[in-house]
Amino acid sequence: MNEINIPLPIQIVIDDVGWWTGRDSSAENGPFRTGIERNHHPLDYEAIAELGKRLHMRPQAAFILSEWDRTDCLKSMPEATHLGRQWSNPWKSSALLEEAAAIVRQEHRFIEVVLHGIGHEYWGNGTMERAEWHDRHGNMRPKETVLGHLRTFAALLQENDLGSFPESFVPTAFYHRFGAEDGLAGLLEQFGVKYMSTPFQMMQKSKQPESELFGIDGDLITVNRGSDLCNWNQIAPEVKGELEGPICGMHWPNLLHPNPEKNGETVRRWVEFLLPYQRRFDTMLSANTAEGFSQLVYRWGVFLQPGPSGCLLDFSKLSGYKLPGLADSFTLKVKRNVRIVSSSHDIDLEENTERSTPDYRTLTVRRKSEAKSAFINWETL
Repeated sequence: MNEINIPLPIQIVIDDVGWWTGRDSSAENGPFRTGIERNHHPLDYEAIAELGKRLHMRPQAAFILSEWDRTDCLKSMPEATHLGRQWSNPWKSSALLEEAAAIVRQEHRFIEVVLHGIGHEYWGNGTMERAEWHDRHGNMRPKETVLGHLRTFAALLQENDLGSFPESFVPTAFYHRFGAEDGLAGLLEQFGVKYMSTPFQMMQKSKQPESELFGIDGDLITVNRGSDLCNWNQIAPEVKGELEGPICGMHWPNLLHPNPEKNGETVRRWVEFLLPYQRRFDTMLSANTAEGFSQLVYRWGVFLQPGPSGCLLDFSKLSGYKLPGLADSFTLKVKRNVRIVSSSHDIDLEENTERSTPDYRTLTVRRKSEAKSAFINWETL
């Protein structure tokens, strides 16, 4: 029977937002930045918001904040930038900072500010190393240095009125060690982070994730990004391919155009590419990170046993998981050849009519208790 499905969620994650200088200076002991031939513009932030509005989503914008340093405070953190103690942010007096910050504030429903880093790389001995949080072997940078970067990220957000500390994290260069005792996940939790994502094929592992698509690192729901569809510095790409997992990952140039006034042309390509995933029976576009990453856990942890008179929802696999980022609801798609009659008292059902189609109903299932099972009653039409 194929009347009911917990669809695979898809969340958009956009890396390296926040740079103002576009040029890659990694060959000169500097950071990679976004690797494009132009500098960034407030319209590049509008592009993220436009993508979110047109898809009814809140894309993740993983920020690098060194070029938002208005007071040159990073002089005191020589490992954080390529200029060390000679750091002087060339953008600190630019009116573009406030213009872009206003967009981020006004469009907060369509732009999620995400922790990526300060300077993306690490200059511990004055020479650029990848990357800011871990080296390529999964060794975390010194704990006090990491804590300093987290505090400074919070201070730069406050300095620019970009909102509270993020709930989501994307490691720079995707370098991370999953499941490490006294590792980065525990430090991130202290700052209120609940979610992270990175390609699992690039992640060092001290333990095995719960599944191929996600794992629990400390209390963080950690999602496998898989492979991006575009090269990291490709601007205005032709969007093609097939998403293989829960993340539509990209880097900022992939959403933009060489002429920022034409960013909408590239946004349109992504909208046309992603909309079919909302309409499919087996996938959905996540309204936000909490919905999407929770949906992934429920897809793994809820066993559906459909029958002629309804469907048993077995939650027993989720017993013992008390995750700060796990929502109490998830999404079901139910074919229209059955009519929902009722459900057991441990869950509430509500149809999301905006996401329903002529072929299926989209239902929000809200758990009201810690019961290990619930039942949906239906009639076959």
